[in-house]
Amino acid sequence: MTGSEVSPLFRLAYVPGVTPSKWVRIWNERLPDVPLDLIAVPAAEACDVLRGGGADAGLVRLPVDRTDLSAIPLYTETTVVVVPKDHLVAAVDEVSAEDLADDIVLHPLDDVLDWERLPGKPAIERPATTADAVELVAAGVGLLVVPQSLARLHHRKDLTYRPVTDAPESRVALSWPQDETTPDLVEQFIGIVRGRTVNSTRGRPPAPAQPKAKRPDAGGAQRKSAAGKKPAAGRSTGKNPRGGAGGPKGGKRGKPRRRS
Repeated sequence: MTGSEVSPLFRLAYVPGVTPSKWVRIWNERLPDVPLDLIAVPAAEACDVLRGGGADAGLVRLPVDRTDLSAIPLYTETTVVVVPKDHLVAAVDEVSAEDLADDIVLHPLDDVLDWERLPGKPAIERPATTADAVELVAAGVGLLVVPQSLARLHHRKDLTYRPVTDAPESRVALSWPQDETTPDLVEQFIGIVRGRTVNSTRGRPPAPAQPKAKRPDAGGAQRKSAAGKKPAAGRSTGKNPRGGAGGPKGGKRGKPRRRS
């Protein structure tokens, strides 16, 4: 520092298949003075990028070594099999791993699924990347099982995909170094991905309580209403309707009798 403050910058790494655009939009709305720099990284290198200080946080695939990294799981993806549109699998809604037993299933070197036992028959060689495997599927060489986001990322008009009910799943998480140097910005992004509103984001002071409006005096309103109410028709008001006020009720006086 030489007297002039360095403008804050938040660097977010993300792996293939993850689309952070919604969260980036919310970030730009809430923190317009803090630029967010997106850094695309291969899934296998994401944790090393965080450890090496190449990003402040990252949208990565689990598992994550919790020794020096913190992580919050965000969501779990559906696993699908990518097939040509004219393949038998395209005629059903979903399949099991056993349904792929007679097919060659490609296993790229950058596969993100944790298989105990790979389905189908192995190919002669493993493709270097998922993108390469998709090209081989289009060429009719075999099938490919991946998280749904990767099937969408490498979508082709001549290919389709169907869920695999018993395949391992991939979980996406937000991760950051435990000794990170921008805790406030990381906390802001955690609030965004967890769906917190502006007012509920941690670290923001609560809004001052507004004084409650004073309720009107119900008794006074009733008295005022009673005072301005006209008496009902035919009810006595203390006045003689035919004579003077307060006098006895009067009738016609008869003529005096003549004295005989």
